[in-house]
Formats: sequence, C-alpha cells, structure tokens
Amino acid sequence: MPAELRLSRSDSGQPAPERSVAGLRLARWCASNGWPVHPLGAGRKTPAANCRNCGAAGHTHKGCGCIAAGRWCHGFHAATLDYSRIDHWWGHNPALGVGVACGPADLVIIDIDTHHAEAPSRDRILPGIEIADHIDLTGLTTGYHSLAVLAALRGEDSPAQDASTLRVRTPSGGTHVWYRATDGRRWQCSTGSGKRALAWQVDVRAHGGYIIAPGTTTSAGAYTPIGSARKPAPLPSWLAHELQRTGHLPAAHVPAPRPVPPRARQAVLAAGGGQDKISRLLRALLADVAACAHSSEGAGFTEKLNRAAYSLGGLVAAGYLRDEAAEQALRDTAEAARPGQTQRFGKIIRSGMTAGAQRPLHLGGRR
Repeated sequence: MPAELRLSRSDSGQPAPERSVAGLRLARWCASNGWPVHPLGAGRKTPAANCRNCGAAGHTHKGCGCIAAGRWCHGFHAATLDYSRIDHWWGHNPALGVGVACGPADLVIIDIDTHHAEAPSRDRILPGIEIADHIDLTGLTTGYHSLAVLAALRGEDSPAQDASTLRVRTPSGGTHVWYRATDGRRWQCSTGSGKRALAWQVDVRAHGGYIIAPGTTTSAGAYTPIGSARKPAPLPSWLAHELQRTGHLPAAHVPAPRPVPPRARQAVLAAGGGQDKISRLLRALLADVAACAHSSEGAGFTEKLNRAAYSLGGLVAAGYLRDEAAEQALRDTAEAARPGQTQRFGKIIRSGMTAGAQRPLHLGGRR
C-alpha cells in the first residue's frame, strides 16, 4: 500500500496521516494511477491561485497564460500527469494539497454528505422518484440515509458500504466513494448544475470537477481511506442507470424519448390513478432498451432489458400494470432494438419480471 495512504495514530488516538507524508509523494502516486493532479491551497480544499488575475471578472483558464507556461492555475484545468511538472510544483511548495481532475481520470465519485438536517418533502429526497407514504422515513437526516433508500428501491447495496472500491472519509464525516467509468461516457458533475443530484445530500463528481486526493490534510482534518481497497472499482451498472436517469450525461448522449408502445399505455390501470406518472416512468424504462437499436453491439442491451423488466415486474406487483401487457410492451421494444432474437430476450424478460415482482415498486399518488 502506498505510504501516502497508510495511517498512524495521532496523540489523541484518532487516525491521522503519517507525519512524513508529503504532497509531492501523494501527487506522484495519484499520477501513477493515471489521475491528473493539480494543487490545492495549503490547508484548504479549494484550488490554489497562481496569478493576480485569478478571480477577476472575465478572466478564465482559456485566456490565462499560466497553464500554457507550465504553471498551475484555474484548478482542474491545469491538472497534469507530467512528473517533472509535479516535482516542480510540489517540490517548491510542499504545503500544497492535492486535487484530482475527475473527468480526465475517468473517475465518478459519489459524494455523500452528512449535514444533519430535516429531510425535504418526499418528492425531493430522490429526484424523479416519489416515495410512497407507507415507507417510514423516520430518522432520515443525511445523505447516507437517502442513498440507502435509493439502493433499497433498486434491490442493491448502498455504495457507502461497497468495500470493493476506494472509499474516503471526509473531515466532516461524509464519504467519497470512488468509481471509474468504463464505457467511455462523459458523466457530469452534480455540483454547480443546480438541477441534478443523485439523491438528497448525495452529489456526483465527474467531468467538470475535481476531488480531494485520499491522504490530503486540510485545516478541517484528513481525507482518510476506509477499508483495504485503494483503487476505484468499475461504476456499477445500476448506478450508471441512476446517473443517466438523473441527468448526469450531456444531452447528446441521452437517447431521445421514444413513444411508449400502445400495449404499455393500455396496461395502465384506469382506476389506479397517477397515469401520467406511470406513462413517464414507462417511457424512461423503455427508452434505454429502444436506444440499443442505434448500435449492434456494446450497447448493454441485455443489462438494460433486464433492468426494465425488473422495474416493470415491480410495477405489476404494485398493481399499476397488467402482467401480460407489461411483458408484451417489453417484447415489442426489444424486438425493435434486436430483431429476430425473440427466444433470447424472452427469457431475459420473464426472469427480470419475476425477480422484480418480489419487490413491488410503489410510487405514491395512488387513489
């Protein structure tokens, strides 16, 4: 394990970085993993400025001469893997912290906050998902809780408990869960968008942002690795699906909405209420499958069809859809995306719906 990430005990008995750890060693270790680095202000978690124009109105990284001259400036825009540049930056300024540019490193970081606060209304805890009234949310006060609710609805374990990947405890008690993108898609940050978030008090760091390297110490405390994993695991497919659903891809990468097949529209129970909500959900679930028609391979067809079948199985079990019509809607969409593969996708659909039926998907708003 790199010395930068080993832990010792401070005089108070609490975990603390080894006193001999230098920013230079940490920056070089990050670069060795293919993660471009840039300096953070000494004892701070924000990028270090390097010219008098930084912060001035109209001054951007595109018009700044610092980066072209090999000097850091404008945070992650100056991030580098160049060891000579890294040695120069941190060798002459050992107090600087280390930031990692997420986009060029193909990193997707789930940023869980723990600001104890009163939870918002049910429709704002998980963007795009209304939590049914019968679900007890007593004690939900942090991002750990809202992320656990999302994971439970999807039948998955919370990323906060994912020991297979690098996790970093923040000085405030939150957690950064590190994953790496493996499909070439440019996942976008939540922060700064004002419109997208994975869950209440759960943000995403990806293209357009940076993350504080594990082992960095600020005036608030240390960013300390959890468990034994020191490398990011591949981004789980279910999380990728949720990130796409919550708008963490550029518009050009999101398949255009496609009409719900007629049989799916007819499947909505007229007496069930919330038909617009169900119709929107159906379009979202089937759009991923339908979009596979644009690519003959590498589109994740099996995974997307299985996920849609699982969700529709949950809707059937909750009484929103009729089983036969839901299955036919999946078959129609799959046939359009992969003509002539009926036997193959038929098994996927039945298996997914059967599994989903074990977890009824209640959306709230039933009358």
